[in-house]
Amino acid sequence: MTKKLWKIISNAIGGLLFILICFFLFISASSRLSGQEPAIFGHQMKTVLSGSMEPTFQTGSIIFIKLSNDPATYQKGDIITFRVDDRVITHRIFDVKKHNGQVVYKTKGDHNNGPDLWTISGQAIIGEYTGFTIPYLGFALNYFNTKVGTALLLILPGLYLIISAFREAEPNVNEVKEV
Repeated sequence: MTKKLWKIISNAIGGLLFILICFFLFISASSRLSGQEPAIFGHQMKTVLSGSMEPTFQTGSIIFIKLSNDPATYQKGDIITFRVDDRVITHRIFDVKKHNGQVVYKTKGDHNNGPDLWTISGQAIIGEYTGFTIPYLGFALNYFNTKVGTALLLILPGLYLIISAFREAEPNVNEVKEV
């Protein structure tokens, strides 16, 4: 009975790893082909690269953001992802102001002592944090977006299928046929 249970658990873990590898392959391939971050149902995954928003989310986590439709609807306390120069940053809205008839936002990282030096216009906002985070998965996602990581994503599923085929083809020495 324990061998049967071990085989079920082993197959389940192998299947989950295979699905995870395929997921990473999809993310990596879609971002390379489009030249942009992959979006699924109007949501994007972003990797947290610094500790400025701890303890809300940790460095290396993946966060999901809902892409912005109407940037004028954000309020104080919302967590937004935006562009400043060539950087993508996710911080909490610290203050909402009007400047030349447009809404602008002052932001602050939860772990930072003071507000950011910049003011964000609605055009700079990419989206809003949905509240869904996967801790530490960003480290793997960043690795799989490298050339070596992408090569591994292409090789590992093939190796898994080959090993699975050999394991299934192995004769079971415990089964003895009576003549």
